[in-house]
Amino acid sequence: MSTHTLQRTVRVSYDTVADEYAARIDGELTHKPFDRQLLDNFAEQVKGQGQVADLGCGPGMVTQYLQDQGVTVTGIDISPRMIQRASELHPKVHFKCEDFTRLEVLDNQWAGIVAMYSLIHLPREEVQSVLRDFFRVLAPGGLLLLAFHLGSETRHASDWWDRPVELDFVFFEMSEMLSSVWGAGFDSELHVERDPYPEIELQTRRGYILAKKPSLTLVAEG
Repeated sequence: MSTHTLQRTVRVSYDTVADEYAARIDGELTHKPFDRQLLDNFAEQVKGQGQVADLGCGPGMVTQYLQDQGVTVTGIDISPRMIQRASELHPKVHFKCEDFTRLEVLDNQWAGIVAMYSLIHLPREEVQSVLRDFFRVLAPGGLLLLAFHLGSETRHASDWWDRPVELDFVFFEMSEMLSSVWGAGFDSELHVERDPYPEIELQTRRGYILAKKPSLTLVAEG
């Protein structure tokens, strides 16, 4: 399946579940102190530095949280219905519908990117290419925060909350995702794993990586 066809399938699937997804997921950060701590640390480093993007923002809870921490942020999602729900739930936050695998952004523009479980529908062999594009649009010194499900499996869903979808959920080992992050040019600042919160989320182990685009360095003339 081509990337374009895959992304169209992802868009249609998330349009289908957007209302139920927003109802179930939009408030979940309240119950995830570890995630809030990581977002607080990220926000402290990027606020005042320029534009930040929350890629694969869903109903916008992370986008709202970052804005509440003083970050200039835009939520971006491929699903028009998800963006509509995000705008309704968080009317003071900026959202736009766009495919983050084909970013129409000039080089070195953003201070930061958050991608919380946003790479999980990409084939493994395409992840590093997408991360290279994230690298391209970040300014030198820009930060990237990733979250993903830990493992080596791929789970296929054709039904989600009694609604028809066609989605592959790809799990990544920490070493695998770190290799992709390094291969895209980033330096990793932090990588950490955690067990799932009981009764709050899907019961899978979670991985997080905070990475930085290296700052420009001056070479002294001899």
